[in-house]
Amino acid sequence: MKSAKSDEPKAKTLYTKTLTPEQADKLEAWLDRNLWIPAQVQYAKFAYRDKFTNVVFYNSGKLVVQGKGTENFVQFVLEAQITGVAEMGYESVHHPEWFEAHAGIDESGKGDLFGPLVSACVIADGKAVQQWLDAGLKESKRVSSDSAALAMAKTIKNTKGVAIGVSYASMEKYNALYVKFGRNLNKLLAWFHANAIRSALEKRSVPWGMLDQFTKQPLVQHQIKDLEGFELRMRTKAEEDPVVAAASIIARATYIYSLRKLNEEAGLELKKGASAAVRQQARQLVEKFGAQGLKRFAKLHFKTAAEAISGVE
Repeated sequence: MKSAKSDEPKAKTLYTKTLTPEQADKLEAWLDRNLWIPAQVQYAKFAYRDKFTNVVFYNSGKLVVQGKGTENFVQFVLEAQITGVAEMGYESVHHPEWFEAHAGIDESGKGDLFGPLVSACVIADGKAVQQWLDAGLKESKRVSSDSAALAMAKTIKNTKGVAIGVSYASMEKYNALYVKFGRNLNKLLAWFHANAIRSALEKRSVPWGMLDQFTKQPLVQHQIKDLEGFELRMRTKAEEDPVVAAASIIARATYIYSLRKLNEEAGLELKKGASAAVRQQARQLVEKFGAQGLKRFAKLHFKTAAEAISGVE
């Protein structure tokens, strides 16, 4: 028989929030006045700690609270005395739609020269969302490492009642599809999103889904207009919805695994993004496999790919 204690939600040990400059100044003054110990943290405007909690405010405007005292600090200091808004534990009040059974859709790999464009659709309900919030789930752009993304993806996949659909193609197929869709990346992405949504809905039916908006045109809606009883909504910064955040994590994890396979084939640890270092790796691949061989690893419509090929030639 489980004890009552084992059924209690696990206390949060990590919390992040963006503060205004005024809120940050007010918080720094509070920490100094209450004799918290100053600390040096790279890229931080200020950092303090006590026995149970670390508080770091970064130059980007992001506040990170971490440690055993996180919940007490957020509820009794940050919310009560700095922001004046009670948010921790009130997600269902501020965002009731998060806790409805629905789908979340997001992609990964769009801005990376190497590796596939991956779309993921995750379907979940309020019970799963609460578990993820308690576990500190956050969208993939805020995850600092591949290992953290893969760990979060495992948690999502193991959550009871969750359905997942993923859509992507090999790099050679991707490059062929890009041409087939009139060299229009948004239309191709919409097609991947539609496939992911269909795959997830086959496993669990829900009345609506939220898409992280990448275009104002209803491209995905057009692709799934035959799906009766399903409404696709979209907005920018949709990853604030934990189900969309979960989709972004699944998409990123799929991208990471796919890139690792390409690494083995290339004999290189291929970098993400499209920087000068990425362009140099693309040149190495052209030298090794030829210009045509690059299509096995890279999105050829990137300017970086053309620069790599011309650089070798």
